[in-house]
Amino acid sequence: MKRGNKRKFGREKDQRKALYKGLATALIDHEKIKTTQAKAKSLSVFMDKLVSKASTDDVASRKFVLKYVGEKAARKLISEIGPRFKDKKGGYTRVIRLTPRKSDGSPVAIIEFTQ
Repeated sequence: MKRGNKRKFGREKDQRKALYKGLATALIDHEKIKTTQAKAKSLSVFMDKLVSKASTDDVASRKFVLKYVGEKAARKLISEIGPRFKDKKGGYTRVIRLTPRKSDGSPVAIIEFTQ
């Protein structure tokens, strides 16, 4: 399923990069986060690339993962989460829709790792 990665969220490139870094770090730490549906779908594409790289533990993969998330999150991704999906070829995250937020009516979703 193509989720699309063309969302800009009304931010400039550096701000979007920081948003993805924060969301990815939170997802790696907690393995399940609640955010807006659009952010969850975009984060799913972003995390699939990171988990694919993290499943092979070599120097290039470590540098690639460290480029996008912090050191603590990269360590957990490479040592715990990556090996979990070693034999799987995609679909590492799941987006579950929830009821809209009461305050502004934004569609909310939970994103989590599948295993």
